[in-house]
Amino acid sequence: MNAVMEPREWVELKDLNTLRVASVARYYVEVTDNESLRAALAWADANQYRTLILGGGSNLVFDGDFDGLVIRICIRARYWEDVSDGEATLVLGAGENWHDAVLYAAGSGYRGIENLALIPGTAGAAPVQNIGAYGVELCDTLVSVTALDRHTGELVKLAGQECQFAYRNSLFKEQPGQYVITDIRLRLSRHRPLQLGYKDLQEYLGDFAPSDIDVMDVVEAVMAVRRRKLPDPMTLPNVGSFFKNPVVTNAEFDRLRALFPEVVGYPQPEGVKLAAAWLIDQSGWKGFRNSHVGVHNRQALVLINHSGGTGADILSLAKEIRESVKARYGVKLEMEPGVVSQAVRE
Repeated sequence: MNAVMEPREWVELKDLNTLRVASVARYYVEVTDNESLRAALAWADANQYRTLILGGGSNLVFDGDFDGLVIRICIRARYWEDVSDGEATLVLGAGENWHDAVLYAAGSGYRGIENLALIPGTAGAAPVQNIGAYGVELCDTLVSVTALDRHTGELVKLAGQECQFAYRNSLFKEQPGQYVITDIRLRLSRHRPLQLGYKDLQEYLGDFAPSDIDVMDVVEAVMAVRRRKLPDPMTLPNVGSFFKNPVVTNAEFDRLRALFPEVVGYPQPEGVKLAAAWLIDQSGWKGFRNSHVGVHNRQALVLINHSGGTGADILSLAKEIRESVKARYGVKLEMEPGVVSQAVRE
């Protein structure tokens, strides 16, 4: 409790974000339970400081220092409940490492989140972005989210349908600052069909008979494919996919296909999802580097900080890429990571 009431001052956040961008927090504290979280928020409110809730720092771009209180969520918990008939609910504290949780679930024989292996970050951050990969999204298995409602000061349990999940979006992203997630619940199964529709996974598992593939085989395939295509943030700082795949109308896709027959698109109920990586690659950005930042040479969606770039460097490159794609294809790219700008004390 004392650590919460007396937060550290002038803390460097470079090692707490996967882009490894230098940024200093005016105040910083780590919370390990609901009470220390309440105390930290109360301290910030009493002193009129803005707050930043930080998990694994894997989906943020720090654009300058933060003149407020950074609250790092370190609430740990991992256990099963409601175990019955080959199904079980996995409860994860918000501070649990997401990839470790995937390995734990798959190692226990439960299916549902194996395609989300090796996604960096914490369990508490996963619902905010509705993380997804290889045909699976978090919302497919999420039962509920427990969160502290900052408007009322009460803990609330939100069912999956209340979280307003969409592609890389959720209630928590649409209403930033209202909820601080403390734990999540996922309903997993020993018999759920494995999702193997993606070509990369099929190629990796091609020597296996479908009946012989188990959940750990899928985890290993996902990790192998991701490692082949995506740089490890520990060795080459990045936040994974920097841009969302844009969705356009069927008419707009027909226009693009008439001009660019090779354009990559996937039919959706609301239109056609374009491959942002293809748009960026064809605009000439794949493998680009300047003196500090660049675009990965194997995945055009990934911006890298190869030589001590700043948040401004990353955002400037992102802006150039977006303008280039807009000019060439008439398509607007939307960034996935959030931007943390310097907060001014009120």
